Amino acid sequence: MTFELTPEQEALRREIRRLAEEKIAPRAAEIDRTGEYPWDIQKLLAEQGLLGYAIPEEYGGSGADLLSCCIVGEELARVCANSSLIFVVQKLAAYPIVIAGSEETKRKYLPPVASGEKLAAFCLTEREAGSDAGATKTMARREGDHYVINGQKCFITNGGLAEVHSVFCMTDPEKGYKGISAFVVEKGPGLSVGKIEDKMGMRGSQTSELIFEDCRVPVENRLGEEGTGFITAMKTLDNSRPLVGAQALGIAQGALELAIAWAKERKQFGKPIGMLQGIAFMLADMATEVEAARLLIYKAAAMADRGDPNLSIYSAMSKMKASDVAMRVTTDTVQVMGGYGYMRDHPAERMMRDAKVTQIYEGTNQVQRVVISRALLR
Repeated sequence: MTFELTPEQEALRREIRRLAEEKIAPRAAEIDRTGEYPWDIQKLLAEQGLLGYAIPEEYGGSGADLLSCCIVGEELARVCANSSLIFVVQKLAAYPIVIAGSEETKRKYLPPVASGEKLAAFCLTEREAGSDAGATKTMARREGDHYVINGQKCFITNGGLAEVHSVFCMTDPEKGYKGISAFVVEKGPGLSVGKIEDKMGMRGSQTSELIFEDCRVPVENRLGEEGTGFITAMKTLDNSRPLVGAQALGIAQGALELAIAWAKERKQFGKPIGMLQGIAFMLADMATEVEAARLLIYKAAAMADRGDPNLSIYSAMSKMKASDVAMRVTTDTVQVMGGYGYMRDHPAERMMRDAKVTQIYEGTNQVQRVVISRALLR
């Protein structure tokens, strides 16, 4: 089995790399320094049709396959992880609507998300229901032709900025995770913003609490039948974990290139440090790990695109491997650069901070190991 990219995908990589290097890379350090959401980058991605890249064509998107999305996510993250996250989250938040929304719901919400007119958010995590999604406490109680939602979500990317939210709520607590249902919730009365987090990395992405207080949602905004929300969430994560892995891969690739360039230029003991075996072997290990992660991500994305029933285990593997690689490679890049790598004058420390969260969101890597081991022992 090979994962040779098509000529169209190779052209896509070149196009996105050019866009990223010319338009996004010059903004990366400032985005991190200010911690402000980069609306100019969001507009740029929208103008390029990237915010609707994974949304079917009939709803205003490009209908791109997951492998192509991974290429885009990788190339954006290679220069700016924050910009990549704009792309990744728009796809993540729209996917529950794509797979479980009614035709009316899709036609109402997907076009403005695809065009970038409206940001979207994926709202699953709670203070006591992160890895254990079945412990969801946010309640949705049906009253006639509406549901009334009460509860809190936390660590929501685009929280407070998004106008369209895919929200997972408990509709029947006695059924545990089988009592979770999914809804599209618009920004408006009953939905407010709580704490906006001050993060170590991904500082240009707004992450916040969302508070639901008697938030009324029409019954037609339910995604699928009652009790199918957990399945919708897991299908979404299976499809999006390779994309988060691609984001981590892009961070690792950018750091690797930085380390190689530094090892060629920086001289100690009368020669470039890349000629020293201790550094040379580090670079060899870093490059090998990056390629291993890339192949696993591409395999998982290809499996998703053809509807392979064994996707879950490879989706988990790809996200886990790529994010662990990103953390190792960025840390080693700081080490290769020595004191300079630790300074904010260089992007290595930013890459290391940004890489860390890829081991945490979209399911911690400990959860990925649970998914993988259960599949192996089933």
